[in-house]
Amino acid sequence: MGSTTRASGGGPDTAERRHVSDAAGIVVLGACAAWSLITAAAQDGRPEGMLLAVLAVTAGHAAGRIFGALMPVAAPCLGALAGLALVVTVPDLTPGPGGLAPLGHAGATAALFTLCVGAACCAAWSAAASGARPALRLLAAAIVVAAAVLGSTAGAVAGAAVLLCSLAAGRMHHRGVGIAGLALASAAVTAGTWAVAADVLPDGLTDALRGRLTPHRVGLWHDALQLAGHDAALGVGPDRFGELSPTAGRTLLPDGKPHSAPLQLAAEQGVIGVVLLAAVFGWVLLALWRTRRPTPVALTAGAAVTALAALAAVGNALSFTAVSVGAGLLTGLATARPLADEVPRGAARARAREDRSAP
Repeated sequence: MGSTTRASGGGPDTAERRHVSDAAGIVVLGACAAWSLITAAAQDGRPEGMLLAVLAVTAGHAAGRIFGALMPVAAPCLGALAGLALVVTVPDLTPGPGGLAPLGHAGATAALFTLCVGAACCAAWSAAASGARPALRLLAAAIVVAAAVLGSTAGAVAGAAVLLCSLAAGRMHHRGVGIAGLALASAAVTAGTWAVAADVLPDGLTDALRGRLTPHRVGLWHDALQLAGHDAALGVGPDRFGELSPTAGRTLLPDGKPHSAPLQLAAEQGVIGVVLLAAVFGWVLLALWRTRRPTPVALTAGAAVTALAALAAVGNALSFTAVSVGAGLLTGLATARPLADEVPRGAARARAREDRSAP
């Protein structure tokens, strides 16, 4: 299938494209770390959490680029199995007491399941052997079933969506349309979260969403938006939401998070923090758009990262180091440059025959 192969050749244009996306990533991640330090110094905050997240994403992405170049099929497959083992063997991912599980643990578990499905689907599209692809897709489907069996409804739904998007990606010849659709989907979820926090939706829809999201979570979102309004430029300072949120103060075992990444950055680091978060997501989509990996691999990884962004918009997934490392690892695997060209087996045999017949 032509859409499963990457463009051949590695001329100056390809190298320049890779350099641009790599430079953009360095600038964006460096800006996230620097801005957290600036707002922490200005507002007496604690930037350690943001710095750890930036380090986790960077380390995961670098590891993904290395292992993806050496083992384009085995690396994402092993990553999917390792993530699944982590969820099964370490069920209590939340750093706080068990009473925080409905908000913290559920989002992190769903995020890891989603990333595991994405990694398995990327491995399937990278496999050259005809029998390996169905087996790897069965692995992805098994992860979705495991999420449902273990009670992670959000993980099962998000994983199933990634699997379906991966199957549909095989029929897309131009990844730009798919990348644009993923960006719009993420923007829509973020806008919906913001609308709930601002209480601008119709009463019936607001009541329905409040029942699904729980009044406590919606109350945290209201507090985050109000704190963002106090200092839109700098926010109240990194990791200070728990101190200033009335809803968090009324919780028996507060974890100090509003359980929405965009709203948390708006409250703690101001408008620039939200812009930098959007820039990180934009950089990931840019890297996937420019990668020379097959289009289905790029779109599958993009679908998994978009599902993670949706979970982070309504939950606390990005506060867990394992999730940040997993996201960086998946994007690194999907943007790595394998040492051997990914071409169909028939084309590889034809090229070998031409080489043997050449004088």
